[in-house]
Amino acid sequence: INSKSPHLSSSAKLTHAALCLECLVRVRCVMGSLMGMEWYCFATLGVLTAFLSFLMDLSVAKLLRAHQWLYSQLEGHCLLQFLCWTLYPVSLSALSTSFSQSICPFSAGSGVPEVRTILSGVDMPHYLSLTNLFAKYVGLICTLAAGSTVFLGKVGPFVHLSTMVGAYLNQLCTVLRGEKEERTEGAMLVVAAAVGVASCFGAPISGVLFSVEVMSSHFALKDYCPCFFAAACGALTFHLLSMWSGEQETLQALFQTSFSDDLPFYPLEIPVFAILGLLCGAGSCIYLFCHRWILLFIKTNKILIKVLSTEKALYSAMVVFLLASVTFPLSAGQYMASKLTIKQLLSSLLDSRQWTSQSHNASMVLQPNLCPWSEWISSGNPYLTLGFFLFMKLWMLVLACTLPLPAGYFMPVFIYGAAIGRLFGEGLAYVSLNVVYLDQNRNPINPGGYALAGAAAFSGAVTHTLSPALLALELTGQSTHAAPILLATLVANALARSGQRPSFYDALSISKKLPHLPSLLKVCPRLSSVPIGKVLGPRGPVLERAAGPTEVQQVLNTCSQTQIPVVDTLGDLSLLLGVLKLTRCHILFLNMTYHYFIFQVLKKQLVDMCSIQPVSVQLSPDTTVQEVRSLRRHSLVICVGVWCQYKASLRLSWTCVSFICQ
Repeated sequence: INSKSPHLSSSAKLTHAALCLECLVRVRCVMGSLMGMEWYCFATLGVLTAFLSFLMDLSVAKLLRAHQWLYSQLEGHCLLQFLCWTLYPVSLSALSTSFSQSICPFSAGSGVPEVRTILSGVDMPHYLSLTNLFAKYVGLICTLAAGSTVFLGKVGPFVHLSTMVGAYLNQLCTVLRGEKEERTEGAMLVVAAAVGVASCFGAPISGVLFSVEVMSSHFALKDYCPCFFAAACGALTFHLLSMWSGEQETLQALFQTSFSDDLPFYPLEIPVFAILGLLCGAGSCIYLFCHRWILLFIKTNKILIKVLSTEKALYSAMVVFLLASVTFPLSAGQYMASKLTIKQLLSSLLDSRQWTSQSHNASMVLQPNLCPWSEWISSGNPYLTLGFFLFMKLWMLVLACTLPLPAGYFMPVFIYGAAIGRLFGEGLAYVSLNVVYLDQNRNPINPGGYALAGAAAFSGAVTHTLSPALLALELTGQSTHAAPILLATLVANALARSGQRPSFYDALSISKKLPHLPSLLKVCPRLSSVPIGKVLGPRGPVLERAAGPTEVQQVLNTCSQTQIPVVDTLGDLSLLLGVLKLTRCHILFLNMTYHYFIFQVLKKQLVDMCSIQPVSVQLSPDTTVQEVRSLRRHSLVICVGVWCQYKASLRLSWTCVSFICQ
């Protein structure tokens, strides 16, 4: 107004400002009447997260193409190619480490354990700051641009990034609704966890399931619809941006496959998928053991402790140089398909053609640009390439998990499981060549289907979840393999969960000493039959309904709890009338002190001076933990008042009940 209309008076300027403010208020009222303001924030969260994901993929793709172009231009110069192959990812990894650590030291790693801790109720504001958002985003681009040499992904960090965006949108939503208090631990963060996965792969359903299984210790049903709404907005925006950039022709799955719909698999193959699940479960146990060992080794080795405390960028450069030297295409890298990117690795492993028959076809001209799977048969033996890939990538991935930079670990595990399934499927396809089938013109064994089942089973066993099975279907659009994929994932999970082994994210939480809720039923199977009275702590102060000023004053001086149980008489503790909030007790005590003489004359009691809030659910001391667990599942109350004859003052939140019954 000042620049366009300098001749206006101050009263006119105030009038224009009031009109603008009135228009904004009317817009807010109209939007709020059509749909709650939080729903607009949910949609904005999905769109913003998808845009950040697309922008990251676009930047990483350009950096990877630059590296491939430079490497191809140096063809014929072995030493220069080696330096190009190694120094490029070394520089990017060192830049990612130094940049993220200098701006925000909390930006390193996956971020999923920290987000789980925040959702459980622990206040960690540094992990949701704007500086952490900027440092993690730029650092993750540099990490992904290092390529399959480092072999790291973006799912975990992007869940963290989505949570940070959701935290600030939650503050904006609080302001728009006119509330004074900001609550960053509300539904917005739970929704953001689902949006992070949906925006990475365009898979909204598996993103919500991931949020339910991994992120929330207790998932509220009221967050179910917002999670699907925001995840659908994020997935749709991600696909539309991919169409706009030319990567996709239409709204389709991210990794298109060409599996046969007529006869995807024979019924006799279903037990074979279960055997594949056992192999993936056993492999996940080996991987988790190596991962826990390397985390413990880093925490106890004095040399590594000193290096990681002072020279993190140097440590990243040394580790990445080792990994890049091993994957050099003119040496051992030719047996590991090291020229392929992360996306090309997964696309090639899901190919439905049998590589063994293709490797013996001498008339076939291999074109790596058109057929990425040809990198697996460049040595002439795909079994050798797949076996060497699995052996080398196991210790390389475990070593890469120690890098102090923003990185995700789900996608590499997903690809590793696909390689296990591909090797298993190729072996079955080779054996089935001498078996007579009903259809003599085609081989019914599809190695790509086994690769997809192996990817879901291995990643699900590592994370102790079932969401990878649904993610595998959404990534490829292959609903025909839903049953065998789910079967393999269930069998792998059963083997991985046996023996009370922690999952990948639980191991990170333990290593970082983050508070989390372990499953006590796994550690102590007999806990379900133990009475709840033996689990709870000692009794606190109790008030009776006829309490006078002296009793109330004693309770206020000694009580440190927020709520005080109220009973009929102290002689009979079996009848719980309700609870009294401590803040109201303070007001009551001041009232009684000020009107002491009136109190003596009128002989008023506690029940006459304050309203007692009844408890929704009461439990006896003989109630078992298993019964409390059933109550937690079927009741819709927020808190359970646990009333025991000798433990009258205890009131458990759902988090505490989850800790006991999980």
